[in-house]
Amino acid sequence: MADVAELAGVSHQTVSRVLNDHPNVRPETAERVRDAISRLGYRRNSAARALVTRRSATIGVLTTSSALYGPTSTVVALEEAARERGYFVSLASVHTFEAERLLDALDHFMVQGVDGIVVIAPQDDVATAVEGVRTDLPVVMIAALDDDHLRPGTVSVAVDQRLGGRLVTDHLLDLGHRDVLHLAGPADWFDARERERGWSEALRDRGVEPGHVVRCDWSAQAGYDAGQRIADAVRAGDGPTAVFAANDQLALGVLRALWERGVRVPDDVSVAGFDDIAGAAFFVPSLTTVSQPFAAVGRQALTALTEAIGGAAVGARLIEPTLVVRASTAGPRA
Repeated sequence: MADVAELAGVSHQTVSRVLNDHPNVRPETAERVRDAISRLGYRRNSAARALVTRRSATIGVLTTSSALYGPTSTVVALEEAARERGYFVSLASVHTFEAERLLDALDHFMVQGVDGIVVIAPQDDVATAVEGVRTDLPVVMIAALDDDHLRPGTVSVAVDQRLGGRLVTDHLLDLGHRDVLHLAGPADWFDARERERGWSEALRDRGVEPGHVVRCDWSAQAGYDAGQRIADAVRAGDGPTAVFAANDQLALGVLRALWERGVRVPDDVSVAGFDDIAGAAFFVPSLTTVSQPFAAVGRQALTALTEAIGGAAVGARLIEPTLVVRASTAGPRA
């Protein structure tokens, strides 16, 4: 910093202000300092800064070992948001959230002196395990917590999964469908339950009694298996006119099964998914789905964590998804 100050012709304090985005620095002075930083190849000494501030500028991120689109995209978005805010990320993934494994992960973070922890908690056992651990560090959960888990003092950030379920169901109802079958995700996932609630609430609000739910895992294979049964029912004249799959992989399996059985989408059956995974626009036909703003989730989680680190009272924050309408949905045949 002394070298930068000398080259820029300013004080050590002015360099510090520029590095910390202090507003009381003239633009031309700040530009001169940044130019000196660039010419000298200056980088902050994070260890030295931690000694002064008593903060490591590092956050711990705890997640399940999952290759599923939602959790993986959340990790990526969170890391990018943290980097933008000047934080390093220490990642720990666990297969199961047993007490011993959870404590090992937390000890890993404690040794590194993290300032706070973000937990990506898509399932019941994850949230329950985290809530049972006592720590002085601020903890933010990225989880679509339902009423049973949204306790006072819980800090959570999530996409409004229930709203997403309503958006896609309302879209199908607006097209004229009254028999909307839902392929739901695993019952122990918050996202799956909230999407199912959005589906059922949207139907009841329009005077349509929800039919039975087909419970699946998140795989394309599960969608394919269900799609075969749906195709047989449609060809027999007793199938739904629309299918809302709880994620895009399920929808992909349904599309394949319907195509194999000669059931046309959307002429015979409309199909919609959830997530807007990379490539959803290139399914045949292109998939109507719900897009989740993972970048916004990452930014909000970082904001909530930094506020909690600063001692602020932080509660639950919901981020709205958007419906992306494509070729896989249309009105039912007359």
